[in-house]
Amino acid sequence: MSLFGAMNTAISGLSAQSDAFGNISDNVANSQTVGFKRIDTNFVDYLTTSTATTNNPGAVVARPDYVNDVQGTITQTDNPLALAVTGQGFFAVSQQVGSVNNVPTFSPQQFYSRAGDFQLNDTGYLVNSAGEYLNGWTVDPASGIVNQNLLAPIQVTQTVFNPVATSSVTMSANLPATPATGTATAASPISSDINVYDALGTMHTVTLSWVQNSGNDWTVSLNAPDATTPSLGSADVKFGAASGNPVPEGTVGQIGSATGTVTTSAYAPNTAATLDFTADFGSGTQAIQLNLGNYGQTGGVTQYAGTTYNLRGLTQNGVPPGSFSGVTTQTNGNIVVNYDNGQTRTIGQVPLITFNNPDALQRQNGQSFTTTLDSGTPLAEAAGTNGAGSLVTKAIESSNVDIATEFSKLIVAQQAYSANAKMVTTAQAMLTTTIDMKQ
Repeated sequence: MSLFGAMNTAISGLSAQSDAFGNISDNVANSQTVGFKRIDTNFVDYLTTSTATTNNPGAVVARPDYVNDVQGTITQTDNPLALAVTGQGFFAVSQQVGSVNNVPTFSPQQFYSRAGDFQLNDTGYLVNSAGEYLNGWTVDPASGIVNQNLLAPIQVTQTVFNPVATSSVTMSANLPATPATGTATAASPISSDINVYDALGTMHTVTLSWVQNSGNDWTVSLNAPDATTPSLGSADVKFGAASGNPVPEGTVGQIGSATGTVTTSAYAPNTAATLDFTADFGSGTQAIQLNLGNYGQTGGVTQYAGTTYNLRGLTQNGVPPGSFSGVTTQTNGNIVVNYDNGQTRTIGQVPLITFNNPDALQRQNGQSFTTTLDSGTPLAEAAGTNGAGSLVTKAIESSNVDIATEFSKLIVAQQAYSANAKMVTTAQAMLTTTIDMKQ
């Protein structure tokens, strides 16, 4: 009977609108949840009989329509570890299921999230507001090579940065072609200092004493006051035509006549003009190379017009020990640990996980998802490559819920619910009239 069919259809409408109301409520409640993806509602008609001459009322059901691929608003924050994704891709995250000897253990199930409000927890792991652990690729500390074959929770250890003994010094300076009276002689040489580090990270001073023998010809002597043998040796440095080699005037053309621990590099056009020396600062013999630039070029030590020595640049590769001072993120996904000695170390890289159909991911909560057959295989890509989105540092992605739109849907759902309720009461009244006909 059509009256019963109409009542059943209206009741299914009440149930469907109730489901839609629940989705709207979920969206509104999570409008401020970081990385939340809204749920819209699709309505599906179920038919019983529908022909050219007959149409019986069917039913309607509500199906969730997941909107996981729509970008939320990117908001800047003062959290140096926060990350937001612009474009496609999710963070790979893990959920803790327990601990063994105070070391967390994780679910073998891989989860994915857009909630990038990461912070360091008490054990040094990067964790978002939902308590999920950020996964990344490990980086070899020696070579800096990223291992893209393994995703694992990223842990920051506050270890000391080990000291590095100086092995190379690069110098850029100009020696005066006509030194001021009384300078650049054996009695009063031009002196410059180089700071180097030993294997323990202790800084030592090596003094370079420059004496002009004649035009375009200098002798440099090396001395380290706190070395076991302070006098390290010397070498002659000749410029331009005085070197006997075809180099422009004022540029290094020859280094030779080495004494003590000093050895020198032979001339070859545009190759490094170096002198090597060794020193013992109490931690064993330490070999150091002093680079004066390239033969025949002006990037290192030169001799041009002037009366005073001019140091343009001095670098060395030694490092003192350093203590942990903080951790930051970079737009390429690198997790970088900073030390108070000015050094940094990359400990991991955060990839982005892409899917052919992200809307088909299975929701585990409002902020994390798992894969399904329909979502496709997860692909881990470096940020900004192969269709993966970009990363924004010190930023978070807000919910993609629009409050105004949700209130509009709320009004429609309320009106539709009331209309279906009216259909039920009308059908009931008509049935009552039919039953009363027997009386």
